[in-house]
Order: sequence, then C-alpha cells, then structure tokens
Amino acid sequence: MKRRNFLIGATAITLAEFLAGCETQADLKVKLLKNSIPAQMASKFLGELQSPIKSSFQPIESLNELFYLLQNWQKKLLLEKQQSSINKTENINIANLVTLGDYWLANAIKQELIQPFNSQSLANWNKLPEKWLELVKRNNQGYVDPQGKIWAAPYQWGTTLIAYRVDKFKALGWEPKDWSDLWRPELKGNISLLNQAREVIGLTLKKLGKSYNTKNIDQVEKLKAELVKLNQQVKFYSSNNYLQPLIIGDTWLAVGWSNDILPLLKKRKKIAAVVPQSGTALWANLWVKPAASPENSLTEKWINFCWQPQVAQQMSIITQTSSPIMPKINPNELISDIKNNPLLLLPQEIIEKSEFLAPLANSTIEQYQKLWQEIRQPVHIQ
Repeated sequence: MKRRNFLIGATAITLAEFLAGCETQADLKVKLLKNSIPAQMASKFLGELQSPIKSSFQPIESLNELFYLLQNWQKKLLLEKQQSSINKTENINIANLVTLGDYWLANAIKQELIQPFNSQSLANWNKLPEKWLELVKRNNQGYVDPQGKIWAAPYQWGTTLIAYRVDKFKALGWEPKDWSDLWRPELKGNISLLNQAREVIGLTLKKLGKSYNTKNIDQVEKLKAELVKLNQQVKFYSSNNYLQPLIIGDTWLAVGWSNDILPLLKKRKKIAAVVPQSGTALWANLWVKPAASPENSLTEKWINFCWQPQVAQQMSIITQTSSPIMPKINPNELISDIKNNPLLLLPQEIIEKSEFLAPLANSTIEQYQKLWQEIRQPVHIQ
C-alpha cells in the first residue's frame, strides 16, 4: 500500500533546516514523514519546555523508508548483541519516535520492531474517539484487539475521496455523492482509480452494504460481477499518477487519498471532491517507539502536545490532514476553516460508517489478490 507525501507549503518543508540539531547528542530524536509536521509547531513545542533541549526532527521521504529504518535498527541491535554482552544501543543511534502508517503497524508488531505505550503517560489519550483507540490496540500478532496493548499514538488521519471535474459534471447535470455513482453509464471510460486491491474491492463492498474488512469475499453475492462492471468504467489505474488525467481532463472522476486531493482543490478550481455518503476508507499516521529506544519522558510530552486542541487545529490547517482529536473538540472551539470544511472534519454519521483497513488473515488476502487479478487485466495499469 502506498500513500504519497503530503503536498503542503514551504512552512513545513523547512523542518529539517529549522530544527535538526546534532542527532547523536539530541535529547529527543524523531524520524517523521516529510511534510507531516509544520516547522512552527515543533518550534512551539520546544519553546514551551521548561528547560532547553537538543532535538533532531529528521524528515524522511516515505512511509516505506521509515518502516525499513525500524527493521534496520532491529538488525543492527541483534548484531550488536551477538558481538558483545553489552547492549550498546547508543552506537546504533535509534530515534525516540518514528512516524508509521497504520498499514505497517501489524508487521511492526509481529516483527518486534516497536514497543507499546503506557496510556497513563499520555495525558490526552482519552480525548481520542473510540475508532482511533481501537486502531492502535493490538495483540502481539498485530491484529486489532480491544484487550491489546497500545502500540501507537495517531497524530494524523485522512480518507479516500472522490475527486471530480466540476465542468464535466455540470454538463451532465449531476454531481457524485457516493460509490454507486461510479457505475453510472455516462462515466464509462472516464474514471481513474487507485491501483490498490483493498481500496477498489473495498469501495465495491461498501456499495453492496458490506465492510471494507470483509473476511470471506468469495461468499459475497454479486461482488465479482460489480467489479467487472466497474472495471469497464475505468480508463486508468495508478497509485501515484491518478490525479494527472483528472487535471488535464482526460478523466472526469478519480478516487484517491485526501492528502493528495485536498491541497489540489486550492489550486484547481475546476476540481471538487466529496466524501462518499455510505462511508469510506480511513488512513492514519502514527507515532511509534522503536523496540530498543530507551525510556524518554519527552516522547510522551511531544505526543500530548500534538493532541492539544489548538495545536491540532493549526497542524490540520497547514497540512490539510485531520487530527484524531478533532471529532471530539467542542464545535464552538473549532476555527471556521475546519468547522466549515466537511472534507477535513467529516460529519459524524459518515465517520461512523467509515473504516480503517484492518490486517487480514493470509487466506483472506489470497482471495483479494485472486479476485483483483481476475478483474483488472483488460485495463491499462500504471
């Protein structure tokens, strides 16, 4: 699964230049997804500490690279232990916190790359809505478990959206509202979709009144037939370039991730977007603690800072992503740019219908892969 880097302004791009200190000597070392934390927010956090500290906030280009970092630290740690009876973790330069996408969380737990949090040290933990609490409570196999440990702290989330050309749909005399609109005959050959089995099969399951996380899709009546029909509507599949055809008018509608689409809306007035009324897929960026990272009270202070209502709103506006605490903030305390943006602050009834993509058993994954290969072949894949 891929999610591209956030397309935001220069205020966030300068984070490395603004905050990076001498990493090996830093009191707080954070490896974060590039452009996901505005520089001024990290600066504000450092300014609020009672004592000055040395810090290193290092932006990393992709979520894949961050996951590989966790794996490499684990390999180096095991090698260090084999070569010496002393655990010299300081030589490995392990960060205190790392950004991880929710898709990678299960494997990080199973591979013992991270360690759990203590909820008592997270002062704003109870401010999170239940859906986000459930996301990070996992058993030791990485599966969602209400009785599991807290393996991560979410700090950003977004959605899968429908983006569309306003001019093309004005000529059609209607606007898309839900997944079922993708099957309308006038859109045949005018749609670009993500090249992701879970996303495309998932939205089709949603159209049929099922869950994105349906376990036995072989038993879902009409699923393959609906996917075959949808495939005939599609001109282009891509997880990286799905918006380019929409921008130039080569397609009229695209399904994609909010962190790609929301910044585009400010630049392209001919493009609008909607959250499907029957619910959509959710994604989240999470803070995790590497397995060998020593205890550090600054990590919890940083996480709690990110969950402060005022800070969370500022981050959301700058990065055009949502904070997990926003659905529980008093509406009277929300700034207008958030309160009046249903793409950034989803209506509660749509949040309740939406789902994070949960890890599936291998047998279920095989069903998704098999069906995906069967239905997509005739269409160009990018």
